[in-house]
Amino acid sequence: MDRKGRRKGRIERPPAQKRRSHRHCAPSSSSSLNSGGGGGTVVEAEAGREAIRRALRSLRRRHLVEEGAHRPAIEALARPFAAQAVEWKEKAEKHELELQQCYKAQSRLSEQLVAEIEEGKASIALLKEKETLITTLQNELERTSEENIQLKQSLEEKTCALDLLIQEHQTVKAELEQALTKQKVAEDENRNLIDRWMLEKMKDADRLNEANAMYEDMVLKLKSAGVGGIQHNALQEADGIIRRSETGYLDMETPIPSTCRITIRAHDGGCGSIIFQHNTDKLISGGQDQTVKIWSAHTGALNSTLQGCLGSVNDLAVTNDNKFVIAACSSNKLFVWEVNGGRPRHTLTGHTKNVLSVDASWVKSCVLASSSADHTIKIWDLQTGFCKSTIMSGSTANSLAFIDGDILCSGHRDGHLRLWDIRSGKCTSQTFAHLDVSSVCVSRSKNFILTSGKDNVHNLFDLKTMEVCGKFNAMGNRVVGSWGRPCISPDENSIAAGANDGCVYIWSRLKKDRVPTILQGHSSSVISSAWCGLGPLATADKNHIYIWT
Repeated sequence: MDRKGRRKGRIERPPAQKRRSHRHCAPSSSSSLNSGGGGGTVVEAEAGREAIRRALRSLRRRHLVEEGAHRPAIEALARPFAAQAVEWKEKAEKHELELQQCYKAQSRLSEQLVAEIEEGKASIALLKEKETLITTLQNELERTSEENIQLKQSLEEKTCALDLLIQEHQTVKAELEQALTKQKVAEDENRNLIDRWMLEKMKDADRLNEANAMYEDMVLKLKSAGVGGIQHNALQEADGIIRRSETGYLDMETPIPSTCRITIRAHDGGCGSIIFQHNTDKLISGGQDQTVKIWSAHTGALNSTLQGCLGSVNDLAVTNDNKFVIAACSSNKLFVWEVNGGRPRHTLTGHTKNVLSVDASWVKSCVLASSSADHTIKIWDLQTGFCKSTIMSGSTANSLAFIDGDILCSGHRDGHLRLWDIRSGKCTSQTFAHLDVSSVCVSRSKNFILTSGKDNVHNLFDLKTMEVCGKFNAMGNRVVGSWGRPCISPDENSIAAGANDGCVYIWSRLKKDRVPTILQGHSSSVISSAWCGLGPLATADKNHIYIWT
């Protein structure tokens, strides 16, 4: 557009040149006019001014035309510059923000650099310390290596010496084993000889005592009674009314208890068994806390505690002279204590399973019997602490009791009641009693055996005939598993048994109606019962012992 306008301007210049030529020619005309006269000069001046006005109008029109021609280009050029100015302003503001952020980042980096420099200085100092420590450790390692070499040499020397000692020890050990074997054989022979000698002596002493007792008894009877009295005594012996004499035995009727006089919290975890000392009011209890305790049944006071038992106490026994207490435990062992002082006397080992029951001979105070879940009955010598003999019972004996010095009674899980001769180890008699015999108790006169079974029946056997002479049961009287221990009163006229319902049932042997007296007060199953020769009845549940009068 500009070039075309310029070309047009160049084209339009010739008229201007003509006007210029006219201008240049005007003076000549004017001069001619002047020369011609004053009227011609005024006309020329007017014509010149008119020509100038025309030229100015022409210039204005051309300027307007050129301006109109160039306006789109000017506007087109102006628009990009305005838009770019806004964009450049935004970019400038953005760049200013970025610059501020860069300044801030530079400040943070400067601080981090200072911190890194400080850490670097600290690391360099620590590194120097470590290098010093490494040097020290290397020196110590060298010294230790030298000492190790010396110790290694010493160890080799001592190893050689130890090998020699081991060889010598093995030789001496073999000689010792041979000597021990010979010693054991000799001890077994000596023990057998001593046992046989003691057994013969005891038999002789028993025979002599029995002969002396019979002789003295016959002399007394002959002196104190006539012919009629002797016949009356003979009839009483045949009926089993005359009982064996025993120191402190009260030949009087035992009253039926009705009131709980004393309650004892005996053992933590529960009481397992109770028993009275012979002819005293001392009550012995054993429980889950692995202790045996001796109480006064008159006051309920604890007299002594026997320690050292391993395992829960399942059953208790006391020798006929009240000198020793024996506990049968769940640890497969029996423990023996001296009553006076509470000193442990023996730990009897030999059973391989839980020891369920124990009893001491009424005649021979040094003889014990125990039964276990390993289907054995063992006879022990209390003086030496050794097992004298082992009886294979075939079925587990839950309970046992001595009848006299050599006859043992046992109740078994197969339901049979068996009598054993401990001298020969043979069963002399057996009878079916229950589906599962859980307990046996022999009366003081040795005329009756009380058995209990899981059929919830208590049978009283006549020992002479081994026949049932009384059955005792009641509604609600359920036997406490294999641990229930009933008892017979000292006058043998009453039977006491605990039950699962926490009650104690007492039957009279002489009454035909068999209606029991029921004692209530226990909070759980009554596990064991024992009747004192002096009158009180003791019963035990899991938590307490009750003394009834």
